[in-house]
Amino acid sequence: MTPRASRSAALLDVDGTLVDTNYQHTVAWLRAFRYHGVFVPAWRIHRHIGMGGDHLVAAVAGQGVEDEHGDSIRDAEGVLYRTLIHEAEPLPGARDLLRALKAEGHTVVLASSAKEHEMQRYLDVLDAREVVDAWTTSADVDRTKPDPDLVHAALERAGTDEAVFVGDTRWDCEAAARAAIPCVALLCGGFGEAELIAAGAVAVFDDPRDLLDHLDEAPFDAG
Repeated sequence: MTPRASRSAALLDVDGTLVDTNYQHTVAWLRAFRYHGVFVPAWRIHRHIGMGGDHLVAAVAGQGVEDEHGDSIRDAEGVLYRTLIHEAEPLPGARDLLRALKAEGHTVVLASSAKEHEMQRYLDVLDAREVVDAWTTSADVDRTKPDPDLVHAALERAGTDEAVFVGDTRWDCEAAARAAIPCVALLCGGFGEAELIAAGAVAVFDDPRDLLDHLDEAPFDAG
């Protein structure tokens, strides 16, 4: 690939964008709700994966469940997901995409609200420790997506306001829009192209490999 004259930072979501975990998270949330006697259909949970846990409980089960069980359900989801994280594998092209962005001179930040132990696992499966410039975790934000806190934290780590966010859900697109940066969306999280565009995506690709193959079509040039 030809080096670009002006390069923005590349901020990349991890769950569902680089690592195939959205359905494991769906199962963990489903079981956490059931443990507390709350029935929420799996499809409804999946439609909110990518939204942070501080928003998700009320969004899928109502404010009453949030008030009565919210913290306990979130804690249970964390424990249950820990039993599934060993299934996490990179999506096709994820490792190569990170390396290509770095080789082109972009500052590469993994922008995630995953827990610290989850991020350490993802760094290992992506073989990314020597590739990315920085990463974020849940400890870096007070409010999760679709609030823009995570994007702002990643921008701070990148040391620039010129950036492109890469995500896989409408919540990624909305958070990027609220932070006033463009979002490139991927279909590998299970959300539809029309929905992602309606939420603010400026371009949509199938998965990391498809984005890598069409990197010159994505808006990574700053200025």
